Parts: sequence; structure tokens; C-alpha cells
Amino acid sequence: MDSSFINIAIVVVYLLAMLAFGWWGKSRTKNNSDFLVAGRRLGPFLYTGTMAAVVLGGASTVGGVGLGYKFGISGMWLVVAIGAGVLLLSLLFAGTIQKLKIYTVSQMLTLRYGSKATQTSGIVMLAYTLMLCATSTGAYATIFVVLFGWERWLAIAIGGAIVLVYSTIGGMWSITLADQVQFVIKTVGIFFLMLPFALNAAGGLDGIRARVDASFFQIDGIGLQTIITYFVVYTLGLLIGQDIWQRVFTAKTPTVARWGGATAGVYCILYGLAGALIGMAANVALAGIEIKAKDDVYAEVATHLLPIGIGGLVLAAAVAAMMSTASGALIAAATVARADVMPFVASWFGKNVDTSDSDNPEHDVKANRYWVLGLGIVAIIIAISTKDVVAALTIAYDILVGGLLVAIIGGLAWKRGTGIAAAASMGVGSVITLGTMIILEINAKAPLDGIYANEPIYYGLIASAVVYVVVSLLSKPTDPAVMKAWTDRVAGTKLAEEEVPASTV
Repeated sequence: MDSSFINIAIVVVYLLAMLAFGWWGKSRTKNNSDFLVAGRRLGPFLYTGTMAAVVLGGASTVGGVGLGYKFGISGMWLVVAIGAGVLLLSLLFAGTIQKLKIYTVSQMLTLRYGSKATQTSGIVMLAYTLMLCATSTGAYATIFVVLFGWERWLAIAIGGAIVLVYSTIGGMWSITLADQVQFVIKTVGIFFLMLPFALNAAGGLDGIRARVDASFFQIDGIGLQTIITYFVVYTLGLLIGQDIWQRVFTAKTPTVARWGGATAGVYCILYGLAGALIGMAANVALAGIEIKAKDDVYAEVATHLLPIGIGGLVLAAAVAAMMSTASGALIAAATVARADVMPFVASWFGKNVDTSDSDNPEHDVKANRYWVLGLGIVAIIIAISTKDVVAALTIAYDILVGGLLVAIIGGLAWKRGTGIAAAASMGVGSVITLGTMIILEINAKAPLDGIYANEPIYYGLIASAVVYVVVSLLSKPTDPAVMKAWTDRVAGTKLAEEEVPASTV
């Protein structure tokens, strides 16, 4: 039987399984909490799997192998930075975040500072999550183009529709169940299939060492500046991303959030190392094959170095990585849009919008499904119509870190931080980040050089931190009643049923 037919069949079975998990998740979705945060009932196994699945997307899987192919062992640093972000979030803040019983990052800011001025963070978070969803949607479509020979727009539409269906039907429960399958497929595909087969084809580490430049085994071969950038952008970004926090909200207890997340962080680091080694082996084993782009290496390994059928599982692993990120970003975008952005926009027109319907849980779930469906369609349209979605994601990511990081982490770690300082730091950090990006882009030698530059995020972070500290010290401390409500919630003295509704507080 033709190997390409077997690979296609395996991927098709995987896609059908994702739809099945959507229906399975629907049976467990009874109310708002079930749909948005899986009822806050995930134990260690489910939580670890879903956290690892959401952070390890196409950039970590396909991109990580490509970086190993081009730069050697130092190609692991992108995924290591992601793992470090998961570790830091889990060990330092996840326990506190889980106790808050909220749905969005913006709700945390409002609870901590007692100021609705921080609700503007929801707009930035919506842009970030929507662009992340669009980027992931466009990424896994590239595999469909190769497998099925479809046009790019058709591959995006069909792949996006599959994610949209299972995410809309069952919400976070469906996504969590799908993530477990995706986590297992990625683990088997990377660690137990690609890594041993690729190393064997290359003659092991000794065979690689004998045929590549010595720089391939240098830990900083990719460049110190690049490594620093990975940690600034990805590690810090993971500390505050709505898509990551929403997974923390699903944990059953603070202990699960802390140690389940830490386990996922260690897993990510090992995943990055495995990807780099696969890429290094491919550099030797695929020496006679013309590879036009480093992101093609993953598919070439699956096609040329693995036995018939095994390649299909590995390609399914790549699709799984991208779909888990896309679905996580999609439900995060819908949550932020409904809980934060819609009430904030309505307040400008003097209206008070309550986005929860606690008297009618089924109606509330239905409303959330409409938001997931609507934003999912928007993400698919963006992915189809725009080839530079990555540039838009970079802008959103830079503003997320440069503008919001200090206010969010400051609120979790420094009691003296105030609401007016948080709002000011968010405004200044965002303006400096975006302004620097615009200036650099105007003076850039090539298009998008300014957008992809490192300086905007550095300047934004510095400005945001200075403003936050100075304004906090010069302004009145946060209202004692607000701080007491915050400390009570962090201490876990609030009952679970008193959780903040999926709207503004």
C-alpha cells in the first residue's frame, strides 16, 4: 500500500477523533464554568497534559526541529524559553491565580487594584489571542497542503472548521480531552519515533559530530542576543497570556496548578532538546535532499526517515501541536471578548452589561458558544486573507509584554502597587513599545525589520516598570477594603461558589 495513502489515512482518523472528542466534551458541559474552565476540576494528569499541549504549538514542534537543523543543539533555546515560562508561572504564581476563581487576566487586575481603568488590558489580550489563533490556523494548514494537495485557503478553512467545531460544541472540556490525545501523539511522535529513527539514520551523536561543524554542538551557537530575546518574549509572555492563565483556572487545586504546571515546564524543556537533536540528525541524514526552508525539515524527516505508517503518526503530531494552540487561543479570545471587552465598550455608552446568566446556565453556555463560533470564523478569515499574520501577532505580543507585564506581575508580587500606577504603566509601556516599533519600521532597511526588532519590547518594559514604581510610591495606597477582599481570596477563604462571574467585577 502506498505510504502517502497510509499517512493521509492516519491524519484523517486523527481529525475525525478530534470531532468525536468535541461531542464527548459536550456531555460534560452544563454551565459557564464547565465551558470556559472545565469546571475547575482537572487533576494532575489532565492538567499537565493540557498545559503542555497548549504551549507546545507549531513553532515548538516544526519550528524547533528546523532550528536544530540550522543551528544545532542551540536550536533548543526557543522551546526551553517556553518551558522556563511555564515553570516560573507554575512555581511562583499558579497557586495564587487558581485561588482567585476568575476567568480572565483583566478580572485579576480589577480585583487587585479595584480600578476599572485596568480593563483596557482586555483589548490588548483579545488582539493577542485572536492573532495567535489565526497564526496557528495558518500553520497547520501547510501540512494539509502537502498531504492532500489542497489550495492554501481550502486547507485553512477545513482545518480551522474542525478546531471550530470541537471548541464550540464542548468548550474547555472538549479542548481538554482533545489536548490529552494531542499530548500523547506529540510525546510518542517526537520522543519515541522521530528521535530514535533520526539519530539512527545519522549514525548517532558520533556520526553527527563527524559530519557537521563543531559549532553545531555549541550551546550558544544560535547567538546570545537571540537567546536573550527568546526569554524576554516567550518566557515573560507566558507569564501573563490569557490562553495560559485560562488553563491554570482549570486546575482542581493550587497544588495541581503548581506542580502539574511545573511538570509540564520540565516536559517542554526536554521537548525542545529532543527537537534540536532531531534537526541535527536530519542535517546529516537528509544531506542529499534539497530543503528550501528549515520549517520543511519536520515533514522531510517524516517522509524519508520513518517507516510507512510511522510518518503519518508524526505528521499527525505536528497537526496536534498546532491545533492545541489554536483551540486554546480561540476559547481565550472568546472569554476575553465576552467578559472584558464587551462590558468595557458598553460602559463608554453608559450601559452596564452583565455577561453572565447564572439563572439560566444552558443559555449562558449557548452565549459562549456564539462567541467562540464568531471569533473562530474571524480567525479563519484573517488566516486566509493575510500572509503577514505573524507580524500582527508580533505587535500584539510586544504590547502584551511591554505594556501589561509589569502591572500584572506587580499586582501579584507587590502590595504597594496601586491602580493608578497599573493603568499608567500599561499606557506608557504600550505607547513606548508601539512608538519605538513605528520609528524603527520607518527607518528600517527592509519591510518588517522594525516590527521584528528587539528594542521596542525592551524600551516598553523599562518605561512601564519605572512608571509603575514611581506612581505607586507617589499615589495613595490601594483602598484597604479592596486589599482585604484580595488577600481573602488569595488565602482561599472565599467559597468556590463565590467565584467571579464571566463578566467584569
